[in-house]
Amino acid sequence: MIGGGLAGLAAGVALAEAGWRVRLFEQRPFLGGRATSYVLPDGEHVDNCQHVTLGCCTNLEDFYRRVGAADKIKFFERLLFLDPQGRRGEMRAGILPAPFHLMGSFAAFAPLALRDKLSIARALLDILRTNGNPPDLQQSGGISMLEWLRRRGQTQGAIERFWRVVLVSALDEELHRTDAHFGVDVFWKAFLSNRTGYRMGVPAVPLSKLYDGCKAEIERRGGEVVLRSPVRGLKIENGELAGVRFDEGREETADAYVFAVPHTALTELLPVSVKQSDLGLKNLDKIKVSPITGVHFWFDRPVMAEPFVTLLDATTQWIFNKTALYGDSNGAGKSAHGGQYLQLVISASYDLLPKPRQEIVDLCLKEVRQALPAARNAQLLKATVIKEPAATFSPEPGVDRWRPKQQTSVRGLFLAGDWTATGWPATMEGAVRSGYLAAEALLRVAGAPHKFVQPDLEPDGFVAMWLGKQSTASRSGGNGSPISGI
Repeated sequence: MIGGGLAGLAAGVALAEAGWRVRLFEQRPFLGGRATSYVLPDGEHVDNCQHVTLGCCTNLEDFYRRVGAADKIKFFERLLFLDPQGRRGEMRAGILPAPFHLMGSFAAFAPLALRDKLSIARALLDILRTNGNPPDLQQSGGISMLEWLRRRGQTQGAIERFWRVVLVSALDEELHRTDAHFGVDVFWKAFLSNRTGYRMGVPAVPLSKLYDGCKAEIERRGGEVVLRSPVRGLKIENGELAGVRFDEGREETADAYVFAVPHTALTELLPVSVKQSDLGLKNLDKIKVSPITGVHFWFDRPVMAEPFVTLLDATTQWIFNKTALYGDSNGAGKSAHGGQYLQLVISASYDLLPKPRQEIVDLCLKEVRQALPAARNAQLLKATVIKEPAATFSPEPGVDRWRPKQQTSVRGLFLAGDWTATGWPATMEGAVRSGYLAAEALLRVAGAPHKFVQPDLEPDGFVAMWLGKQSTASRSGGNGSPISGI
């Protein structure tokens, strides 16, 4: 197992559970990959970027359960939004079943005008009518989410204050560079088909502490986790991966190898002959990357009561109240002297990459003080900025044609990573799915098939009733019209 990010950990834990002796090599001195945390000199943990899960992320939930981390995730039923004028909106399920469970909070969403809401409702109805698969998503090469929204007459307010707010955070890409398939899927799975799919889970511990159980699980089953072990080359003989080279000429061999590294790193390792002969590996360089920037503020006093809030019409997209979320789990500096620690997240932060740290701090501090009145008189004790230029792969239109399957044409070589063919975008759910799929592919080739991938969250409420009616109509020869009749 090469790579100790979520994909590699998921594959490693799954294979260890299936009875394989797993040896996992990670080049960094810690596990977690891009979803991890750092320790500051005062003992405080800082996540490289805030990561969250949703109720529809069934495989991530399964992974946390397998490694004993399920109780380290706090789930929230209410999502709060705030615009520069101080108007608040929220998403919270009411008493109605899906797909109408969010209707009450949506109707009262103050930052959106009536015409915005009507245009959004029309587009959501189109997603419902087609069970999350509008016909124009099948267009060759894909279409952008922005184009899909324009075809449905979305107002500028709806695009900027609803669709963009949700999707840029979920997919780490701007709407004009996002395949509409992924954007529609987010709303179908998280907000429409099941009344619990939108619930947001936030780690109640620093990210690195989520993976303690992974190392323990692998070692408990006779495996080994080796840190600070970067791979330097591959030994391929007669179309088979025969070994992996590390520093000082050390070589390791195994019955099978799972590479769970960024696609950019894999491209550098693969011999040219392999990339030319395997169509799945030939086009890795066509998969682009997207950045995320995290900004961390420590104030001398509490400035925010909510666990998190989404800002509209601002560079800052999310503010997380880490003091409240972490409680007593964040080391020496968790809330010293009654202060408060906030983490800000800016996805698809292309404009921030060239900016100096202080300029980013000043920009975000101004937005925080505008959004949170209590911060205006608070003293900023310290701040840090963490830029991840290649945080995720870019879900641009048509990208799925470049994403390779987990089994390659090289015997013994399997792939894991959110950038592989999972059907999901670059999320923690996608990373775990890729690890499970890699484990399934390896075991299938070894003649011991095993199922790890969990099914999507089942539709419920009226959506489940409607899908049941459609299935009945299909079996009886009917043509079953969409959900508009409910």
